[in-house]
Amino acid sequence: MDLDLRLVRYAVVLADELHFARAATRLHIAQQTLSAQISQLEARLGVNLFLRDRRGVELTPAGELFIARGRDLLSDAQDLLAELRETKPPLRLDVITEGLTAGVVARELGSRIDDLLVEIRQSQGLAVTASAVAEGRIDLAFGWVDGLETALPPSLHSQLVRLEPIGVVLPAGHRLAAFEEVPMHELAQHPMVVHTAEEAVDWQTWIETVVEAFDLDIGWRLHGHGRSAANAAVVTYQAPAFASMEAPVPDGVVVRPVIAPVPLCPVEVVWRARGTTPARLRRALSAIRDITNEHGWILPPTTEHWLPAPRVAARTPRKGSARPFRNPA
Repeated sequence: MDLDLRLVRYAVVLADELHFARAATRLHIAQQTLSAQISQLEARLGVNLFLRDRRGVELTPAGELFIARGRDLLSDAQDLLAELRETKPPLRLDVITEGLTAGVVARELGSRIDDLLVEIRQSQGLAVTASAVAEGRIDLAFGWVDGLETALPPSLHSQLVRLEPIGVVLPAGHRLAAFEEVPMHELAQHPMVVHTAEEAVDWQTWIETVVEAFDLDIGWRLHGHGRSAANAAVVTYQAPAFASMEAPVPDGVVVRPVIAPVPLCPVEVVWRARGTTPARLRRALSAIRDITNEHGWILPPTTEHWLPAPRVAARTPRKGSARPFRNPA
């Protein structure tokens, strides 16, 4: 005889509560359904597990044995599932560094997809990560594909995830910190600090493009890794720097939106194209599409905004680089 673990769980919860209504509430089923399921289990076993009368519910000797062994059975089943989950390959996702769109996506994937193990990497830039994706060492990478010095290899696909509004991080005592939103022409009156990882070619390209477009003043150019180092540079030089609006900041540093126009940075997800996309990757890409749509990430703001022009020289077409997110085949 096969033993249905669902019915075992029903019996264990009823044994905990010794009350059909309370047990049914815990199980999120109707009391009548629970009663019928317990009767079905007892009929299949050929013994009564519970005594029912007006005073309540009690376990029979057979019921005490069944519940004790049933608890062990449910515990073993949970252990088995946990061990099986550990044998599944994780989704290897590169978030570049902390406080970026990729990190938001990684957190939401973990809450949206059951049994998905997300392994976080921080490679500091798409220029480095793209080769790892092509070689199968990373599953998903993020960045501005058109900001790279060379085109993606044909084996990689990309899709737009977000047109991200970029703000500025400022010392709390800086004159621009008094603005709730910093106009671009005001930003142009103050020397900025550019602090980027050398691997972050696409981010450096975006900064150089917006600097040229609005004749911004760059006072210091530094290389380093992580938001903490970038925030330290802002404090050291008492100067603003471009950053994601989700960027974590310490005491004494603030984040402000930039307006007139709002500078937007395209963020794309990159993955390796194969004959058949693995199930876990397919589910992740579908969830990323949902995240993008629910947040309205690819809808530009209704206010004046700026996007870098496509850099088409010496580039090959990339699937999805200028299209809204779609499910992979």
